[in-house]
Amino acid sequence: MNDHIPSEGSGENEHGELGAADATEYAAFMELAAVEGFDAEEIEGALDEAGHGPLPVLAVVGRPNVGKSTLVNRIIGRREAVVEDKPGVTRDRVTYEAEWAGRRFKIVDTGGWEQDVLGIDASVAAQAEYAIEAADAVVFVVDAKVGATDTDEAVVRLLRKAGKPVVLCANKVDGLSGEADATSLWALGLGEPHPVSSLHGRGTGDMLDAVLEALPEAPAQTFGVGVGGPRRIALIGRPNVGKSSLLNKVAGQERVVVNEVAGTTRDPVDELIELGGVTWKFIDTAGIRKRVHLQQGADYYASLRTAAAVEKAEVAVILIDGSENISIQDQRIVTMAVDAGRAIVLAYNKWDTLDEERRYYLEREIETELAQVAWAPRVNVSARTGRHMEKLVPAIEAALAGWETRVPTGRLNAFLGELVAAHPHPVRGGKQPRILFGTQAGSKPPRFVLFASGFIEAGYRRFIERRLREEFGFDGTPIHISVRVREKRGRK
Repeated sequence: MNDHIPSEGSGENEHGELGAADATEYAAFMELAAVEGFDAEEIEGALDEAGHGPLPVLAVVGRPNVGKSTLVNRIIGRREAVVEDKPGVTRDRVTYEAEWAGRRFKIVDTGGWEQDVLGIDASVAAQAEYAIEAADAVVFVVDAKVGATDTDEAVVRLLRKAGKPVVLCANKVDGLSGEADATSLWALGLGEPHPVSSLHGRGTGDMLDAVLEALPEAPAQTFGVGVGGPRRIALIGRPNVGKSSLLNKVAGQERVVVNEVAGTTRDPVDELIELGGVTWKFIDTAGIRKRVHLQQGADYYASLRTAAAVEKAEVAVILIDGSENISIQDQRIVTMAVDAGRAIVLAYNKWDTLDEERRYYLEREIETELAQVAWAPRVNVSARTGRHMEKLVPAIEAALAGWETRVPTGRLNAFLGELVAAHPHPVRGGKQPRILFGTQAGSKPPRFVLFASGFIEAGYRRFIERRLREEFGFDGTPIHISVRVREKRGRK
């Protein structure tokens, strides 16, 4: 709730007029909610859910067919992960949100890890390794009936190398006789094995209590928190669009290897660069290829590291080759940055090589293929000649300003009142849902919670987002809008 109740007497925060609500404004907001029939717990739950920062991440790992997906289903309370009585059903990393004892966290289901495997099995193992690297804590699942195998011991070595807190889960313990089998897992050296039956739920509560002790209250912030620290800018795009050339040009030296062969960059390269009197941290990344899950070896790991670099960045500068048609892959990369909640700048490279005809058709392609990010600042650059590089920093600063923007609750509700009065929601099934009030639950990116009398259609949500941008700016940032529907009207 800190987003809504700053220190006493502070009417605005560091963002000036677009600041968080003070205590008086928040009290008025809660009074309005009570009048409209929402109870305080429902309102606070909605704001906490929409306004939370990044949740701590728990990875569930182990060799194939030990019951990882069954355990995940048990923790999240529904049959979401696919379960079958044979190894190798889960392949990709799949993330779900879970809650235990009032604390929320993300849980990542992974495929079975095996050593010395090839082909798709090697890719599955790589996904599990990446999940361990990205997690705040790990649940290591072992089949208590089988006991510790050579593969389990190899996973233990992997976990020790990662240095993450580990909770040892001895699965398939259905009774007291199985608990004796679980005690043998002390030999793995990971501490107490927690006997669990993920199928029947036996012992999962005690194991989750241990998980909460291992998980941090909130993960370490990876961007925008250090006083005076440089802002992180990730350069992303398809292979061979000129990301490394652009980094070399803004750095003023040959910092990274550039070659006409696509895929030259494999590891993300950080470089501190001073532009416009400000120091920035630019991150050159590997090109994001089609069908990442079918790749093997270094290219596969490069794609994973690029995704991680985007998650850690504040702004994603998406490079698009202006000399080629905008592809489906370009659109996927844009969608990845939007889903990650990063501020976005679109940079059309190789602009100096385009003739008038190509520029005309490129404009038409941008209008049709990238209409979903029409709000993103755009620069036309040439990484080879340095053309228009001076426009890059203003575009990044504009995107960051939109990413951090906050709208006071009073001003937002005045805007929503005028909007609903002028453009009410269409009537559906004889009923006309109405937006009652709303608030901004967080920023980076902006997250809004709207409270309504009925279901709000996706088209009307997009209309609200478009009008929010027209009224308050939000250049270069995605906007998240969630709607809470009033179940029943409270007594007046």
